Amino acid sequence: MPVAVREKLRAVTKDLGSQARVARALGVSPSRVSRWLRTEDPDPENRRRVEGLEFVLARLLSFLHPDTAVKWLTGSNPFLNDFQPIEYLARGRITEVMGAIDAFQAGSFA
Repeated sequence: MPVAVREKLRAVTKDLGSQARVARALGVSPSRVSRWLRTEDPDPENRRRVEGLEFVLARLLSFLHPDTAVKWLTGSNPFLNDFQPIEYLARGRITEVMGAIDAFQAGSFA
């Protein structure tokens, strides 16, 4: 049975440390995340973004400490044209973020 989006959102919020960071990663307002955590369900596009964020975090947390994973997401990234990975996630560009994770984990240099 699939995990409910609300549960995924709770886990992502715990991993990132705040609803504000989750909102930033999803490209929505913090109040929207709060409503999703309490009563509303996200629309299909935002549901995909929540699932993508969960996927990215699971990958990062497989080899980084949670604090380091958050720093990686919010830091300038040479593999993403010096943008922050969290900005790419907000635009739904999960594939590019995963590529940056692969390069980072392999020790590549941009």
